[in-house]
Amino acid sequence: MTGWWVHELWQNGQGTELVSWIFWVIAAITLHELAHGWAAIYEGDDTPITTGHMTANPIVHMGVPSIVVFLLLGIAWGLMPINPYRFRHGKWGRILVAAAGPVMNLVLAFITLTILAFVIDLEGEQTDLTIFLFTGGFLNLVLFAFNLLPIPPLDGSVILSNLSTTVARWYSHPQAGIAGLLFLLFLIWTNAASFAFMFAHQVAGAYVGILYTLFSS
Repeated sequence: MTGWWVHELWQNGQGTELVSWIFWVIAAITLHELAHGWAAIYEGDDTPITTGHMTANPIVHMGVPSIVVFLLLGIAWGLMPINPYRFRHGKWGRILVAAAGPVMNLVLAFITLTILAFVIDLEGEQTDLTIFLFTGGFLNLVLFAFNLLPIPPLDGSVILSNLSTTVARWYSHPQAGIAGLLFLLFLIWTNAASFAFMFAHQVAGAYVGILYTLFSS
């Protein structure tokens, strides 16, 4: 897209895609962060509770800057305050809490795409509902894979650093965070991001196709 993505989708008559995209990005990030919070609480850390982040309010999780950037550029992020030093299972607790967010996105993708297969079987054609469900499915697949990248500050880097002391030393370098952010920006603004979305489309479509075949047979 060369212009404002919201305007382009609306002008192209893709209002359903626009609403679906906005809803699912906000919902997926909110539930992703809540999953981190639930896992942290399970591990004995009440920081998510004391900071008021165990709420369904997306503004609390994303913050105004993230929402503004999302509306302008289509990019968003979230945050769940935790204190890993309180985790009862040490590094395994850190891995559990880090993995909880991506797993939530995978579960959301599984649920929405499974429902979609039933809906397609019943309706037999593309509708606003099928567009809504498919958007939720493939976006959550993208977020699942994206957050597992071993790049600071993504969840994948936390998981990997707790599995390898060597990697943990690399990530502890003062410039690691900046390098990670620059690399993420590079991925977002190059064909790598487009490839990720295209691949997620194909995976989501293949999964729905398999289930549709099973349900309609």
